[in-house]
Amino acid sequence: MNRWKSLLLAVAVALPVTALPPATVPAASAASSPRPPAAAPVENNETQPVHSRAEALTETVFVEVAGVDSDADGLPDRVAVDIMRPKETASGLKVPVIMEASPYYAGGNDVANHVVDLDGSDPAGMEYRRNKFDDLRDEMFGTDDGRAARAVAPPFRGYYDNYFVPRGYAIALVENLGSGRATGCPTTGLDNETAGPKAVIDWLNGRARGFDAAGNEVRADWSTGNVGMIGVSYNGTLPNAVAATGVKGLKAIVPIAAISSWYDYYRANGGVLAPGGYQGEDADVLARYVLTRQDAEQACGALVDRIEAEQDRVTGDYSDFWDRRNYLNDVRKVRAAVFLVHGLNDWNVKTKQAVQWWDALAERGVPRKIWLHQGAHFNPFSFAGRNAEWLRQLHRWFDFHLYGLRNGIMDEPQADVEFGPGQWAQHASWPLPGTRDVRLHLAAGTGGGNGTLSRERARGRAVESFVDQNARTAEQLAENAAATDPNRLAYLSAPLTADARLSGTPRVEVRAAFRGGRSPYLTALLVDYGTDARAYGDVAYGATPVCYGEGVPGDTGCARLAEHVTVTAPYKIITRGWLDVRNRRSDSRTHLLSEGRFYDFRFDLQPNDYVVKAGHRIGVVLISTDRDFTLRLPAGTGVSVEPGASSVTLPLVGGRSALG
Repeated sequence: MNRWKSLLLAVAVALPVTALPPATVPAASAASSPRPPAAAPVENNETQPVHSRAEALTETVFVEVAGVDSDADGLPDRVAVDIMRPKETASGLKVPVIMEASPYYAGGNDVANHVVDLDGSDPAGMEYRRNKFDDLRDEMFGTDDGRAARAVAPPFRGYYDNYFVPRGYAIALVENLGSGRATGCPTTGLDNETAGPKAVIDWLNGRARGFDAAGNEVRADWSTGNVGMIGVSYNGTLPNAVAATGVKGLKAIVPIAAISSWYDYYRANGGVLAPGGYQGEDADVLARYVLTRQDAEQACGALVDRIEAEQDRVTGDYSDFWDRRNYLNDVRKVRAAVFLVHGLNDWNVKTKQAVQWWDALAERGVPRKIWLHQGAHFNPFSFAGRNAEWLRQLHRWFDFHLYGLRNGIMDEPQADVEFGPGQWAQHASWPLPGTRDVRLHLAAGTGGGNGTLSRERARGRAVESFVDQNARTAEQLAENAAATDPNRLAYLSAPLTADARLSGTPRVEVRAAFRGGRSPYLTALLVDYGTDARAYGDVAYGATPVCYGEGVPGDTGCARLAEHVTVTAPYKIITRGWLDVRNRRSDSRTHLLSEGRFYDFRFDLQPNDYVVKAGHRIGVVLISTDRDFTLRLPAGTGVSVEPGASSVTLPLVGGRSALG
């Protein structure tokens, strides 16, 4: 299975493009209406599964997005919402809503990625034009046959309806702007996309207009107005975006493998960067993929062309284009509680997306929880051995925030972290308590060997050099700790006397000079050298299904769960970071270098939580082109490094004492 999971892997349900039939809700006058039934009974401060999933009501509503006309047809855009709710809501029961918004429910288009070999070695760019959406798999349900399952999937496939509808919740699936039955245009993160699910929350609170397929106005008189959003990847990004509007009624969100700033998805520190495994993808590619509405090209073609022009794959600079897609700008507006989930081996939506959002929420005192796991682009629902705990916490999370049940979920440890394959622990906060920054200095090697890494700064001034190449991957360049390599520099610590745990964001400072060539990249790899069985993100599914909710024909309420696939190897790249050296002062401004002149470069690596075991060595490897992530310019750029003026700062639990 491909290690790098696509955004589409985690879509929780699959809906056909055609609309569902109107709700089978009996009409009743005020005089004849029965007394409203009680909501789901509560035991042990939890809602109980007493409502029938099989008898639940379904309806499709088209919600008007007031003030938004992204397709410029003179009419407000609309989103399609498929709803499932307990049958008792037809008799006066009011329930909260768990909502998943997605641009993926109608599938997607065949779109080529951009060429990334800029030296002419692959003129057609075919090897690198593989679209991540071609890897369609539905890990959400513990199946390794996602393509076939999706082709025949009924509406509401997934676990939200089976598990939560019996417990007194409605499920709302929002087909986002430009996709399927919605109107409007996708824009890869602009506020018009955010306005779609926000309008549905407004409709659920009586502040927006909704219509059935015949054009009759429909009201959500069964809704309490309390809404929780959940989803993975793009479907998890939309909860972040909607929460950043401060919309009233959105009480809690669960962003899983979600984006907080689109710049950091397609760029890094001034450099053009790919989602892991999908070289050449960019904002325009994603917009074209999800543009599945009728008359797509006529309605939205010019807008998507503007995205392609304005995203700037030449300089990679942060610009207004990216600033308008940065939800951190509005984090002060967030009033919803946030249950954040991310994979520590997710190189598609990288860990920075979660951690910068987490830190910004912490600064503003937003109620929050976090799960960090050893998987890649993955939903924790699917993990064997942890599935029951996920459902317990998620259930209590929504019960607390949407039903107001004082069940103690916010008094439990804030962080659940998987520190090894299948090894979980709970912590009061994250980064882990007691974490302190420890600075390690680089020193030149002796006798022609690799350099060293230690707490003491080396004396004297030494210079070491390497030549950039674009044919080998970072893994290939980093794998041999014993040998030197003309295409990289490596600096290794002494063997550790005890386990050392990294928890947070490492950063590097490198004094270097560039000469000749065209590659503007400086890439730093943090490496664990020592043979061990480690998780890299791949999973294998068990043969026996686990049932989690009420099943119906075509939707069993069961799934085969996944376990980590471990690989025994002499090393692992813990994390990495990239810099376009022309952006050494700012990611928004390019400043050219003088050839051969030394500059100080400072940049962060992707955050992580990782245990380097006793006897292993910590390594820092410096390269230029990172074949799997950066653009690939002609090989031959010379990079000289002054290790005595370079360092790496590691957030270690226990601080300096962690290194003995």
